[in-house]
Amino acid sequence: MTSENLETKSPEASSKSVDHLRFHRPHAHLSSTFGNDTFALKAEAFARFFGTPMFLGAQTVIVGAWIILNVAGVTQFDVYPFILLNLAFSLQAAYAAPLILLAQTRQAARDKAHADADAQHREALAIANSERQAAAAKTSEQLLALLEQNTQLTEMTKQLTERIEGLTLEMHEHFVRKT
Repeated sequence: MTSENLETKSPEASSKSVDHLRFHRPHAHLSSTFGNDTFALKAEAFARFFGTPMFLGAQTVIVGAWIILNVAGVTQFDVYPFILLNLAFSLQAAYAAPLILLAQTRQAARDKAHADADAQHREALAIANSERQAAAAKTSEQLLALLEQNTQLTEMTKQLTERIEGLTLEMHEHFVRKT
């Protein structure tokens, strides 16, 4: 690998160009439970409000005041057995149950879409990891080949050095005999 290739594959450069939410973007339309118009946003807020302590506390205060005012005789708009209160609870349940079920169904769809996107992301990571491992194996093979070549060159250099020393000694002996 050349230094130019190493520079273009650096972690900083690759992380800047990767869209980490690319698998989640196709499911962005599921982000709002009921849609994106005003009614949908209010319906979702109302459905979320049902399970809060504030809602339960406010409902308890209203029901308690309703019963106390009617039993104490302060007002007589819903005397015992509180038929109007039962009607109010039935009406509340008739609207709350479908809103909550719809919210749960849409949340399940969002969870599934996010799980699918996460699975795609994990698969992409696995493929990238496999590619990196293959590149590392190829680089290791190249390094082993270079190391083998280096070993051969070292051996050849050693042989040549011994040969040069031998020839030098022969020439030295030859000159020494002639003089």
